[in-house]
Amino acid sequence: MAAALAVAGCVACSCSSKDSDSTWKIAGDRIVTSWAEEIDPSNVEGEYPRPQLYRPGHMNWMSLNGLWQYAVTGKDAPKPSSFDGEILVPFALESALSGVGRRLTPDEALWYETTFDLPRAWKKKKVRINFEAVDYYAELYVNGKSVGDHSGGYTHFSFDITPFLEGKGEQTLTLKVLDATDDNTQPRGKQVSKPGGIWYTSVSGIWQTVWLEPVPETFISSYLPLADIGKGALSFDVDIEGQRSGDEVEIKVREGTIGYEPGKNLPGKVIAKASAFAGERVDLGIDDVRAWSPDEPYLYPVEISVKRDGKTLDRVTGYAAMREIGIVADNGGHKRMALNGKSLFQLGPLDQGWWPDGLYTAPNDEALKFDVEKTKDLGFNMIRKHIKVEPQRWYYYCDLLGMMVWQDMPSITDSRFNVWATRDYTSGTDWDAPQSARDTYYKEWGEIIDQLKFHPSIVVWVPFNEAWAQFETEKAVSFTKAKDPSRLVNPASGGNFVEGLGDILDNHHYPNPEMYVTNPDLVNVLGEYGGIGLPLEGHLWQADRNWGYVQYKNGEEVLSEYSKFADQLISLIGEGCAAAVYTQTTDVEIEVNGLMTYDRKVVKMDEGRLREINKKIISAQK
Repeated sequence: MAAALAVAGCVACSCSSKDSDSTWKIAGDRIVTSWAEEIDPSNVEGEYPRPQLYRPGHMNWMSLNGLWQYAVTGKDAPKPSSFDGEILVPFALESALSGVGRRLTPDEALWYETTFDLPRAWKKKKVRINFEAVDYYAELYVNGKSVGDHSGGYTHFSFDITPFLEGKGEQTLTLKVLDATDDNTQPRGKQVSKPGGIWYTSVSGIWQTVWLEPVPETFISSYLPLADIGKGALSFDVDIEGQRSGDEVEIKVREGTIGYEPGKNLPGKVIAKASAFAGERVDLGIDDVRAWSPDEPYLYPVEISVKRDGKTLDRVTGYAAMREIGIVADNGGHKRMALNGKSLFQLGPLDQGWWPDGLYTAPNDEALKFDVEKTKDLGFNMIRKHIKVEPQRWYYYCDLLGMMVWQDMPSITDSRFNVWATRDYTSGTDWDAPQSARDTYYKEWGEIIDQLKFHPSIVVWVPFNEAWAQFETEKAVSFTKAKDPSRLVNPASGGNFVEGLGDILDNHHYPNPEMYVTNPDLVNVLGEYGGIGLPLEGHLWQADRNWGYVQYKNGEEVLSEYSKFADQLISLIGEGCAAAVYTQTTDVEIEVNGLMTYDRKVVKMDEGRLREINKKIISAQK
């Protein structure tokens, strides 16, 4: 069955496993979201996965999402001669929406296979396969030939598969996946082999979109906008593959808009245009600058072309924002976060990004957008993306809707090989990490920053949380700053603190707001507090052993406690607290600390009153 996909320009994948007599169904008997109840295996996660770089044209990409064959074998076993059944890509093996719902052990390998046909229009193009995320180690084969491998569960990777394609007919794609989860030192966030408490079900295999893309021999692979609001300047670093000496890059910036959708007709007139030789920075002047902010998330549509001897070789569209993040001092000398040069208190939830049906993967794009929209509707202006990395479309929705983001690095381990200190600078210790763990951390954290630093919504990088596998903190912070000097760095959310390091000093305290340690030379924030628990029957991951930092009986009691915490937080703002993160957006598995239930079907407090409280907190900083 051909998949009817939603984005103009997408070719429907005619994968052989998408048969009308498929027996796929949601695995297990746990709660699911309303979106999961509408899943169509022939049309799943069909939106264009890279909104910031869209290549216009007829049949310009092909989604490979849908039903594939899968098998689980021994770790070192060869490709199986037969498969165990069907799995719905891009949902992880352990998830209900995969249709499988079983754990992958460190001693096992997960095999995927599907087939596809290439459109005739792609005949003279290079064909690239894009995996947005596979957890953890992946080996790719096309038509039985080894193409390449990749390690890292949170970043996308691509291969040119043109040399491996056969002339006509079906092409066979095979993927082998290994995932040790918590059995070694790979970054894996809150995944564990034995879930419980604040640690959740493991995620293995493909968990974001897989897609094909035809590109010319010389093509634009990425770009980075750099804004200087004071000078009215917008600069671009453009990465081009296959460029030659003398190639030129031309950039057009159009009149901006709120609510810009990449892939649609570009709105507005061209307001700036400039060219430079490929590999050089392209500088443009922007008159009458309109800056991006939560109140006005203004995006400028962009066209980027690479030319050779006057001929356009490749053209992409995307967007840019005039947005700066910095630090200012208030009248009392307290350091505050500044957005576009103006002090702004940042308030948001701790957002784990987990789903009862898809685990790491939202059941569809509407659900992915919903979490950002609902957070904005509830009066928050920031989200701390906690120990996880989301698909590019999630950050696009933050850009689009005006939601600031603190981005965590997924931790290597929850085990404490060091001493965690929350009340001083001296008693905490770094982990004496093996060199392999250090190398893996820097490789993957660097890839995450490179992948996400395009997005204007991201304002803070968080390399460590609560001393989990925290090591050589000064070097890690320097590495982060060197990778992206345009954003603030929160070196150690919740400890261990290194005096004077980075831009932010971040306290955690449950349940009520409280600051243990402050530093007049840094921005002082409350990186976690709250955790007001309310279990709601019919919306629980399991019937018993649910927990919250504090638990109440109904939404009115929860709102009363939240309001009391808000008054305490406002007092802390007067003493220098510049941001706060409330735990948390939703319940997750047996945690019932969410503003919403895990299935997103109930907001636990009166939304209007909650919004008023949050607006009051944000406006308390003068």
